[in-house]
Amino acid sequence: MGDYLLIPVALIGLLILFSSFFIVKQQTAVVIERFGKFQSVRNSGLQMKIPLVDRISGRLSLKIQQLDVIVETKTLDDVFTKLKISVQYVVIRDKVYDAFYKLEYPHDQITSYVFDVVRAEVPKMKLDDVFVKKDDIAIAVKGELQEAMINYGFGIIKTLVTDIDPDAQVKEAMNRINASEREKIAAQFEGDAARILIVEKAKAEAESKRLQGQGIADQRREIARGLEESVEVLNKVGINSQEASALIVVTQHYDTLQSIGAETNSNLILLPNSPQAGSDMLNDMVASFTASNMIGESMKVQNDKTKK
Repeated sequence: MGDYLLIPVALIGLLILFSSFFIVKQQTAVVIERFGKFQSVRNSGLQMKIPLVDRISGRLSLKIQQLDVIVETKTLDDVFTKLKISVQYVVIRDKVYDAFYKLEYPHDQITSYVFDVVRAEVPKMKLDDVFVKKDDIAIAVKGELQEAMINYGFGIIKTLVTDIDPDAQVKEAMNRINASEREKIAAQFEGDAARILIVEKAKAEAESKRLQGQGIADQRREIARGLEESVEVLNKVGINSQEASALIVVTQHYDTLQSIGAETNSNLILLPNSPQAGSDMLNDMVASFTASNMIGESMKVQNDKTKK
């Protein structure tokens, strides 16, 4: 009978012995209380407590944690916007007691401070400045939180303004303004490009005309030189200048007819084709040159009289 009683007692003793040991994970702190009073803080590893006297009151993570807080507030130019503030915080290893006992809900405490700072800073800024100076808002939130939460055993690692979300109508208006500004810039670039094309085209045309005129002048100069040489050759064989000119005109006349006839795609052209045609053209040319010279002399005499 006594042997049967020893077995339950031994089992109870083993259970009590095993319950004396517990394991604390890495980056975790365990708070031990003895009869409801704080006893100690245990860190990672195999730990021991007095059975039935000590108990594990709570576990706190020593890892960096993040709390996202969304705050809706008004800017200086009366635009309502939502800001998402990400607070990265950690329980200070040497202040686990304060973090565990002084604050019931640390998340609510941090959220309250974030609301207070954001709603104090953002109404001083216009909406555009909120986007530009979001780092200033984050620094202000971190400074306020760090000063307040250090007394409760929490360290503020960093605060970030991760999102700025104005009202949908405001975003649509901002997009329209941005699009209009970009269209204006695009129109200016297109106008500049068109102006450059016109200027360059005009320069190219002017250069083309200049080269074309130079080519025509060179061509006429060579023709005149050739005619001069032809007259000199004909003079050497006893043909006077007038006869030589008539012969050259007739020759060029028939060369022109031959050139036109050799072109299959040319339009119909009617030219005089009698032997007298060359002489008539020569006489007309001489008469026109004579008239031009007379007009030139008359204008020169008139100009001299005017000057006097």
